[in-house]
Amino acid sequence: MNARHLYGLIGFPLSHSFSQRYFNKKFVREGFEGFSYCNFPIKDIGELQSLLEQQPYLCGFNVTVPYKEQIIPYLDEMDSVATIAGAVNTVLIERSAKGLRLKGYNTDVYGFSRSLVKWFNSLDSDMPQKALILGSGGAAKAVVCALNELGIEANTVSRKSGNNIYKTYNQLNITDFYEHQLIINATPLGMFPNIHECPAIPYQYLTEKHFLYDLVYNPPKTLFMLKGREQGALAVNGLQMLHFQAEKAWEIWTENLLIIII
Repeated sequence: MNARHLYGLIGFPLSHSFSQRYFNKKFVREGFEGFSYCNFPIKDIGELQSLLEQQPYLCGFNVTVPYKEQIIPYLDEMDSVATIAGAVNTVLIERSAKGLRLKGYNTDVYGFSRSLVKWFNSLDSDMPQKALILGSGGAAKAVVCALNELGIEANTVSRKSGNNIYKTYNQLNITDFYEHQLIINATPLGMFPNIHECPAIPYQYLTEKHFLYDLVYNPPKTLFMLKGREQGALAVNGLQMLHFQAEKAWEIWTENLLIIII
């Protein structure tokens, strides 16, 4: 590979991701010669060290499922947003004579928040005051953080009960859906190639007053979205969130490049 500045994505699997195509198109469109973005599917987070050794031009990388929380022990530093969220999806690699330093960021919080606000502005509608977040992993933590910043009460639904879990899926009832008009899928369920999957919620309780946001963007219409629309709910996927968080990651990476050049 001839790239002098290499970026990438770690996770497993990565067949669903649009990030590689998004960034490489951006590099061509904006004239960034010698820049490239690659997928690095690793089956275990323990493979990260060997990846760093094998890729001496790697300047930074994004993190997707299932490593947004598992990456944290491998970092030297985290910014305040990532620390609050408890999850990382962007890593900056700083190189010096002393070796590598990895700094973690969370641009999912920014991407989700901005895309959610833009969606409701396009609907000319006020955002609900309470939301159910389906899932309790790294993506869900970023969503909770973003909702807290927006002043929306965020209640997490997971397969198992535990700290900070509002209810398990089989505990949900009609009252929960009456009280929570915003439902967010922060799980990978329904993501390509497993497009026939969806979170196990009682979809019959959804109405035309509900708003469904799916962080999954491939396929563009997930089963979660389709089942919600059958009940009259409005639904949107996470493609715009992907774009916003990617641009924020690029801002972080390029700020570091400017420091090096200066």
